[in-house]
Amino acid sequence: MRGAGLLLAVLLALQPAAGFADRLKDLATVAGVRSNPLVGYGIVVGLSGTGDGNSQLTQQSMQSLISRLGLSVETGDLKAKNAAAVMVTADLPPFLKTGQRLDVTASTVGQAKSLKGGTLLMTPLLGADGEVYAIAQGNLIVGGLGVEGQDGSSLTVNIPTVGRVPGGANVEKMVDTPFLESDHLILNLNRGDFSTAAAVAEGVNRTFGPDVAVALDGTSIRVRAPADPAQRVSFMSLLENIEVDPAPPVARVVVNSRTGTVVIGGTVKVTPAAVTHGSLTVRVTEDQRVTQGATVVAGNGGTVVAPGEPVVTQDSGIAVQEDPAKAFVFDPGVSLSSLVDAINAVGASPSDLVAILEALREAGALRAELVVI
Repeated sequence: MRGAGLLLAVLLALQPAAGFADRLKDLATVAGVRSNPLVGYGIVVGLSGTGDGNSQLTQQSMQSLISRLGLSVETGDLKAKNAAAVMVTADLPPFLKTGQRLDVTASTVGQAKSLKGGTLLMTPLLGADGEVYAIAQGNLIVGGLGVEGQDGSSLTVNIPTVGRVPGGANVEKMVDTPFLESDHLILNLNRGDFSTAAAVAEGVNRTFGPDVAVALDGTSIRVRAPADPAQRVSFMSLLENIEVDPAPPVARVVVNSRTGTVVIGGTVKVTPAAVTHGSLTVRVTEDQRVTQGATVVAGNGGTVVAPGEPVVTQDSGIAVQEDPAKAFVFDPGVSLSSLVDAINAVGASPSDLVAILEALREAGALRAELVVI
C-alpha cells in the first residue's frame, strides 16, 4: 500500500500544471439576458408604535387604501403610529415566468424607527416603462434593532428601517428577451479588451467550427446561434463552458487616497531610474521662563531689596533632524516584485509610496497608468 501511495504521488506530480484559462461564463454576459429593477410604493402595518406617527403622507396613503376597500374615513381620524410608508424594490431575473416568486425589500421613507413585526400590504411593482410586473405582499423580516429611552438615549443595531420579504412578490408579467428571437447571440465582455475578444472568438470557432463567432469590437463578440430554438439552451451550455486565456490586463497602479491602499498590477514595469527617499523633520518648541523681579531701595541706613513683579521671557527652540537619504536604482524592465521589494527596503509608508510612484510617472519611468480613487 505504501508503494502504491508513493506511485500515486509521483503520477500526480507528473501531471501538467493547470493553466490560467477562464470559463467564458466568467468573462462575458449575453446581451439581453439580464435582470430588471422594479420599484413600488406601499404601506407596512402592524408595527409596535414605531411607525410614522402623524405623517400626512402615510395618513393620506392609508385613507386612499381604505377607500378602495369601500370604506369612507377622514385623514384626521387616522393615526400612523403603527404604520409606515415604504419604498419596495426588487430585481426581476431573466426568464422568470408569470406566477413565479421573487424576493422584495422594503425601506422606510418617513419617520418610522423600525419595521420589525410589520406586514407589507399589496404593492404593485413597476418597471422602467411604468408597467406592473409583480405584486408584493407579506411579513417583513428585519435584522436590525432600535431601542430608545425616556431620557433621549438610544441604541441601534444594524438597520431596523429596512426589511425583506423572501418570495414576497408574484410575477404578473414577463419581460421579453431577444434570446429566442435573434439569429445571433452577442457576448459582451465584462472588461473590454481587443486581445481577449479575439481569443474568445478563436476559442468558440475552435469548438464549433470556423466563422461561428466574430469579434465586433473590443467588448462584443457575435456568435451564430442554432436555427432551432430548442437547441439554444444546449448550445449556450457548451458555449459558456469554453475555456479562454484572457489577455494580460493593462498596466495600472490604483491608489485609494482615503485608506492609503496601493494596488500594483502584475504587468507594471519601470525604465531605468534612480530614486532617493529621505525625510526632513523640523521641530519648533515654545517655552516661557519666569524669573522673580526685585526692587532695590537705597537709604541712609543701607540698601533694601523688595520683591517685585515676576518677569516672563520667551524661550524658543528649533531643532532640525534629517534622516539619511536612501537611494535605489531600477534596472530596465523591472517587474512588480522587484519594484515592491525596493520600495519596502527603504521603509516607505503608503504616502511615501504614492509620492515615489507619482515622481516616477512624471519622469516617464513608470510604464503604467496611475489611477487615484
